[in-house]
Formats: sequence, structure tokens, C-alpha cells
Amino acid sequence: MARTCSITGKRSRVGGGYSNRVRATKFNPTGARRRYVNLQKKTIFVPEIGKKVTVRVSAKGLKTMKKRGAYITLKKAGIITA
Repeated sequence: MARTCSITGKRSRVGGGYSNRVRATKFNPTGARRRYVNLQKKTIFVPEIGKKVTVRVSAKGLKTMKKRGAYITLKKAGIITA
């Protein structure tokens, strides 16, 4: 299973490393590095269906669920089909 947020769809990305030596010279010895999403494995009780649902979700996705509500967010993401 890929490291992907089930709500926002965020994945890891490759970003450039940055060194402070760049300011002094044109040479950048750091290269690229992989930036991972802040994924959490959470079990959430959804009162509308009366069940617990386990999701792999990013911190931003948890914030979205708190704002919109778990049932609506998980239904929109296709995790709950009811």
C-alpha cells in the first residue's frame, strides 16, 4: 500500500535539499530528497453508521474531518459506502 492520505490524496514528493553554502557559491552539493506526508493510522467511530473505521490519513486530513465531520468526509473520499 502506497503512503497516501485516504482523504486528501497527498503523497510523498521529491524536493530539493538546500545548503547554506549556496549563498556563498553557485555549487549545491545536497541533491534532492524525498519529503513524506505526515500520515497517521487512526480508528474513528462514526455514529451515523455505528461502526469504527480505520483510516490512514494525514494530519491535514484529520483537520478536514474535524471541520466537516467524519461521516461526510469519509463518504466523499469513498471509504464509506452507505
